[in-house]
Amino acid sequence: MVQHVRDIMTAEPVTVEPQASVESVAQVMRDQNIGAVLVTEGDELRGLVSDRDLVVRALAEGADPEETTVARACSDDLITISPDEDLDRAVQLMREHHVRRIPVVEGGHPVGIVSLGDLAIERDPGSALGDISAARPNI
Repeated sequence: MVQHVRDIMTAEPVTVEPQASVESVAQVMRDQNIGAVLVTEGDELRGLVSDRDLVVRALAEGADPEETTVARACSDDLITISPDEDLDRAVQLMREHHVRRIPVVEGGHPVGIVSLGDLAIERDPGSALGDISAARPNI
């Protein structure tokens, strides 16, 4: 049976505006226990920022986390997928573009996010990545 992205994606992803500070986005990630948020202006997807992006593109460059906007740290050249695509297509896109997360877009608006961890839990729950992805956080 073909499964679709809709079946495993995280629906209603956390979003922030491009003007949000790196510090505030890091706090959202901490409070929501997530590793990435979508950057949106209104209903339009503008980017994706991960915890690693915040560290590598802002903090490691010496940026002031209170003054630096998430627009500086986010990836804005995004690969997106429809919720109706099958999971094989999501895997293919992640491989081709070397990404761990793909925003899910429907009608031009973000409706979810699918991660490598989501796919591991669904496709290979007994794998190390599946186990780690399914485990409760240790924070």
